[in-house]
Amino acid sequence: MEFCQILNHKSNNNMNLDSVYSELTLATKAKLALVVLDGLGDIATPEQGNMTPLEAARTPNLDALVRSGCAQGRMIPVAPGITPGSGPGHFALFGYDPIEFQVGRGVIEALGLGIELEPTDVAARANFCTIDSKGIVLDRRAGRIDTAVCEELCAMLAAKIKKIDDVEVIIKAAKQHRFVVVFRGKGIAGPLTDADPHREKLPVPPAEPVNKKCAKARKLAKVVAKLYEQVLPLLADKAPANGFLLRGISNQPTIPAFSERYRLKAASIATYPMYKGLARLVGMTQLEGPQTITEQFERYLKEYENYDFFFIHYKYTDGFGEDGNFEAKKKAIEEFDAALPVLLRRKPDVLAITGDHSTPCAMKGHSWHPQPVLIHSPYSGSDKLERFTETGANLGSLGLFEAKYLIRYMQANAKMLDKFGA
Repeated sequence: MEFCQILNHKSNNNMNLDSVYSELTLATKAKLALVVLDGLGDIATPEQGNMTPLEAARTPNLDALVRSGCAQGRMIPVAPGITPGSGPGHFALFGYDPIEFQVGRGVIEALGLGIELEPTDVAARANFCTIDSKGIVLDRRAGRIDTAVCEELCAMLAAKIKKIDDVEVIIKAAKQHRFVVVFRGKGIAGPLTDADPHREKLPVPPAEPVNKKCAKARKLAKVVAKLYEQVLPLLADKAPANGFLLRGISNQPTIPAFSERYRLKAASIATYPMYKGLARLVGMTQLEGPQTITEQFERYLKEYENYDFFFIHYKYTDGFGEDGNFEAKKKAIEEFDAALPVLLRRKPDVLAITGDHSTPCAMKGHSWHPQPVLIHSPYSGSDKLERFTETGANLGSLGLFEAKYLIRYMQANAKMLDKFGA
C-alpha cells in the first residue's frame, strides 16, 4: 500500500470512529475544563539532576489534587517520533486528528489577532530575527524583543509596504518578536515552504510552492521574495531585529465546529494570539481581558455558568523550555500551582491538566516525547500517586495514548458517551 493510500485509509478509519463517537454523544449539563501548560513535558538528564522541571517544582496544590483522586498517563501528540508544532499539538487536544486537519501557523496567528481572513487570503506567521552581514541567522527570536519594539517595527513596515505588485500586504504585530503577514489579492494561493531554517547558523531559505505546478503558489512565492527585498533594507539598522522569518504560509481550511462535534458550548481563555486563533478556528468563544494565570482562572469562575467547556492556556512553560532555562520553567510551574486554588473554588465536573507537547530544556525546542496528563472527575478513579510528574504519569491508569483521544476521555468522565452496542 502506498503512503497516500495509507493516509486515506487512516483518514477513513478516523471518520468512521468519529461517527461512532457522534452517535454515542449525549447532551448533559456537565462542566469540562482543559488546562494546558504549553510545552509542559520534559526529560530528565544528568546535567539537570536527573529531574524534570515538573518533578523539581514545588506543587502543593497539584499534589493535593492528585491525592484526592486522579488518573494519569502520557500522550503522543501526533504519532511516535513526530515533533509537533503548537498547532498540531492543540488540534489533537481538541480532538481533531492533527494529520487529517492541517492548518498553517499563519492562519492561526492571524485569527488570534482578530484579522478577518478572506477565502483567498494567505497568512504567514513571522518572527523578527537577528542575522549577520552574510544573512546567516544568529537568533531566530531576536532576543525576544519587547512587544512595544515589535509594534513599532511593524507599524513602520506597514506604513512603507502596503502592496507588492497587485497583492495587498497586511502586517500586524503580535507579542514579543512575533508578527503576522497576510497576502490579499487575486491569483495567489499557498501553501509555501517556510522561509525559516528552524535553527541558528543557517541562511534564510526562500519560500517555495509546495506544489510547484500551482501557478497561484508560484506567483505568491515571487511576492514573498520581493517582500524580503523591500523589508531587509528597512531593518538593516534595527539589530537585534534586523531580519525576519516566515512560516506556515497557507490559506484557511474548513474545520468542523467544536460545538457540533462534542455538543459543548466552548470558551477559550488564552493570552497569546496563536492560541486564541486555534480556539477561534474551531468555533470557541474567546474571552478577552485576562493576562495572568490567576486572572484567567478568575474569568473562568465568572463565566462558569455560561459555558460547558473551558480551554485555559498557560504559555510560559514553553518559552522557558525553548530558552533552555530549567529554573525558570520550574518557577513557571510553581506560579501556575500557586494560582490553581482559584480554579478549584468551582471544580469542573471533569478537569484535565496537560501540555500540548514537550519542550525539554536540554533540547531548547519542541520534541516528540509524550507529555504527561491528568484527569480529575468523580469517575476518574485514583492511581494512588502522590504527585503529577512524568515519572508518575508513566505508571498511571490512562497509559500511553494519542492526544486526539483526550477529549473522548473527558466526555466519558462527564458521562457524555452512551454505551456502545447491545
